Amino acid sequence: MISTPYLLFLGDAVDPLAAKVAQGIKDWRPELCVGQFRLPGCKADMGLEDLTIEEAMARGAKTMVIGVANRGGYISDSWREVLKEALNAGLDLASGLHNLLREEQDLAFVADQNERALHDVRVPSVQYPIANGIRRSGKRCLAVGTDCSVGKMYTAMCMEKEMRARNMKATFRATGQTGILITGDGVPLDAVIADFMAGSIEYLTPDNDADHWDLIEGQGSLFHASYSGVTLALIHGGQPDALILCHEPTRKHMRGLPDHQQPSLEELRDAALMMAHVVNKECQVVGISINTAALSDEEAKAYCAETEARMGLPTVDPFRHGAGRLVDALG
Repeated sequence: MISTPYLLFLGDAVDPLAAKVAQGIKDWRPELCVGQFRLPGCKADMGLEDLTIEEAMARGAKTMVIGVANRGGYISDSWREVLKEALNAGLDLASGLHNLLREEQDLAFVADQNERALHDVRVPSVQYPIANGIRRSGKRCLAVGTDCSVGKMYTAMCMEKEMRARNMKATFRATGQTGILITGDGVPLDAVIADFMAGSIEYLTPDNDADHWDLIEGQGSLFHASYSGVTLALIHGGQPDALILCHEPTRKHMRGLPDHQQPSLEELRDAALMMAHVVNKECQVVGISINTAALSDEEAKAYCAETEARMGLPTVDPFRHGAGRLVDALG
């Protein structure tokens, strides 16, 4: 188990989205966050107090969490001295990066010298099966996006929160490092060997009560040249009964791919449904989630209204406006 509370390390994040791990923990588990630690030039801010390692420990911090999800998921050389300082001061380290803490000799040495723990949450802990495509009892909802980092996890978590408030049977199923750090469980999907990715999602969402909903955290995008594979594995392994389309309207291009444009919501709807019908002929697109963080209140309302009129589906920003209408759409 990862010891709490956390000091969130934002490093030298190039923009707010690069610190999405920290943002997710702060938004969904604020009680676990004593503050943030930023390097010079950091472009992200969680709205938490900037603390030194000593100040954080005085407030009870037990673990420094690397809250940065940089492209490629590596431990930057510019971070190393701070990470060692944290270990020397008595903090554990937790990371969801592909570049594992335990495989960094300098960090592993300092951790061993100080008897501190290194937590790599992006390491599969189960030997997952190959998917078999057999239908399972219970219901499943999957968020799919026009791009990466458009609010798929937030959509699923907002829906779970609303459903539990209504005393509905619902479980958020984490498939990425942020969700796992928030909930303490899940499948680090992009670290699973390709042949077993869909099977890991079958494992994550087993047979359940007929009226129970699994809210599966989405990853990547079918239209993203770098990360489409994880999305397809989620669709085929999850066998969703319902899809929620997720979109961020201010993007100029696909994240990390300046030569590629986002698809339209119509293109996403058609492609995702075609893939979903391979494993579940009854799957339907039931709603649209818009990430309006970059829009004013009036702009957000207008964009959602225009999208809903065009697409004929309930359209909201579930984090800003509540997930009630998306939950209603599940039937």
